[in-house]
Amino acid sequence: MHIKMGIVDPIVESVREDLSARSVRGIKKYGTTLADNNLSLREWLQHAYEECLDEALYLKRAMQEHDRTTTSDQ
Repeated sequence: MHIKMGIVDPIVESVREDLSARSVRGIKKYGTTLADNNLSLREWLQHAYEECLDEALYLKRAMQEHDRTTTSDQ
């Protein structure tokens, strides 16, 4: 696959901006970068697991909202 140079994907750029902003907030909140944080592997896995649980809750909530608004619009 050949990608033309000079083409910018606005979605990718938006995600980059979100990542950068999140990094700044995290550094301010925790006083360290992810690279410098010396949690154990088990602690990193626990954090990731908890984030996934949160994501599942957010997705379920959004799905229910979608279903309510879609059903009421018909």
